[in-house]
Amino acid sequence: MNDTALLVTNLLFASVRMAAPLTFAGIGESVSQTSGVLNIGVEGMMLGGAFTCFLVTTYTNSFLLGILAGMLVGLLFGTLHALICVTAKQDQTISGLAINFFVLGLTSFFFLVLFGQASTLPDIKTLPVVPLPLLSKIPILGPAFFSHDLLTYVLYIVIILTTIFLKKTDYGIQLIAVGENPMAADTSGIPVKRLRYFASMFNGLMCGLAGSYMMIVQFGFYIENITAGRGYIALAAVTLGRRNPVAIFFVSLLIGLTEGVQFTLQSLGVPIPSQVFSMMPYLVAVIVLLFSIGRSNDPSALGVPYDRQERS
Repeated sequence: MNDTALLVTNLLFASVRMAAPLTFAGIGESVSQTSGVLNIGVEGMMLGGAFTCFLVTTYTNSFLLGILAGMLVGLLFGTLHALICVTAKQDQTISGLAINFFVLGLTSFFFLVLFGQASTLPDIKTLPVVPLPLLSKIPILGPAFFSHDLLTYVLYIVIILTTIFLKKTDYGIQLIAVGENPMAADTSGIPVKRLRYFASMFNGLMCGLAGSYMMIVQFGFYIENITAGRGYIALAAVTLGRRNPVAIFFVSLLIGLTEGVQFTLQSLGVPIPSQVFSMMPYLVAVIVLLFSIGRSNDPSALGVPYDRQERS
């Protein structure tokens, strides 16, 4: 492999690693939005999942328990959001913001209590790379997409299964109907409340998994507010990807590419301030959102609480 091909492979490899948590969270949010439930608490659920995964993995030395714990915490906050917005019919935006601020304060407090003002960051082992036979041998694309850890391969499976679920199954069609016209869906016997709870809980699971991925694949250590706005970037990917899991992955890949460029240029010793690199993913997210102006295909009932007592 020549130097140019190696550079492209390394960039794509880094892009996939950066895109994976955005895609996990984005797929969860896309399912939630499809049902009509907007949850901008993605950032908080990712952060809660990351902290819990780090904590459990630290004390048990088990990747599996850490991942499951992170997903469980995400599930709890997804359920909390559903209680507030589906059952109590409160404002979905305010609920999401409250989750973000609450989790940030909660994780910062417990991190300080458990680890104090340590000069050395506590760390955990990360998942090993497991190249897939044959696929990893494809020039350029093989090492970039198929020489990753097991959790990345889980992402590929989630993308496929979620796409099939939303496009090809009766439950997926019902979920779309609930997001477009919950009154008509309710009249036809579709359980609106139950499906919205399912979507919100699935969103929490995926966001918790996204935070867990950051811990045991990307970083291997924890600092306060380690998600650093990635939940909001995931929301941008959902908007531009129009709640399509495959499109969300490619949008996230584009955003992840900016971070891949950052690490590549830094390794080459390019004299550009690190702050420029740090802002690039967020700048790209803003730019891609500009392309969605005037092309919204949001579900008609997105963000609108449904009360069957108001049916005319």
